Amino acid sequence: MIVMIIVLKNENAQLMINKLEKHFASDHQVFVHNNRVAIQGAHPADLTDEERAQASQIITDVPKAVQASRLFHPEDTIIKTPHSVIGGDHFTLMAGPCSVESAEHVMKMAKVAKDAGATVLRGGAFKPRTSPYSFQGLGKEGLVDLRKAADHFGLDVITEVMDDEHVPLVEQFTDIFQIGARNMQNFSLLKAVGKTQTPVMLKRGMSATVDDVLNATEYIAAGGNHQIMIAERGIRTFDNKYTRNTFDAGVIPVLQKLTHYPVIADPSHAAGHTEFVTPLALAGTAAGASGLIVEIHDDPAHALSDGPQALQPDQFKTMVKKVNAVRKALQAFN
Repeated sequence: MIVMIIVLKNENAQLMINKLEKHFASDHQVFVHNNRVAIQGAHPADLTDEERAQASQIITDVPKAVQASRLFHPEDTIIKTPHSVIGGDHFTLMAGPCSVESAEHVMKMAKVAKDAGATVLRGGAFKPRTSPYSFQGLGKEGLVDLRKAADHFGLDVITEVMDDEHVPLVEQFTDIFQIGARNMQNFSLLKAVGKTQTPVMLKRGMSATVDDVLNATEYIAAGGNHQIMIAERGIRTFDNKYTRNTFDAGVIPVLQKLTHYPVIADPSHAAGHTEFVTPLALAGTAAGASGLIVEIHDDPAHALSDGPQALQPDQFKTMVKKVNAVRKALQAFN
């Protein structure tokens, strides 16, 4: 279906927006952002002479994910949480264990994250695992422990929500919903978080194209929640012998060109092995990511999930120093 964006002249823009909505809203989907009006299923020939005269630009080469498009929303989306500013020129560091294993352990990892400069504590309370016999998370108890640890150190919380039924529960404890790669096209879940006003990190699916992930964001935005960020965590390719997934660093600038949403790099799930996490974190930073989400653990050999890809505290601190050096080098050219 064709989508048309009309960029209105600033003078009398609101009056013309009202007229366009009256003209098209009965049989077309109409979106408004500042002086831009996007109309699904409409063509420039459908405009009146007055509407055409008030347009400084008419754009018809618009992707289906119109609300995600920079053509509709040219400015970067900036997401503000109690302890973080995500997007634009800001760089946000998120870290924590893959799973919340105990109150004591997540408290210890929260201190490691805070001391290294992170502002968001990650940790899973509900874990989607390949095997049904693997550790599935502590559920509500894990959410409580994660929230307490974050609050103790002045951090935000990001944690995964696995289905629409869990949204009200998880929302009580988190500052950011995480939608995992396996759930990127769980449309019931996307619609459910779209009805909230809690920020959402949408992880790119293992086989998802750029258009796939942008269209998935549209399900969230359609519910009224525009606080969305996209995470690149590696995709499934023909070779996963040496890394868990293939980190698509090139998709970061592509997404930043196409959409206004912040793009976060997840080197842990892309690498799958500790030794590769830092190099991929540096690649994501150099590619222009708005932040990183990294798994850390003080005893990876005995972690209840994803131990092989977790950085130990000293490794994490070293990674952060290198990431900051890359950022400083990039800033020198701006």
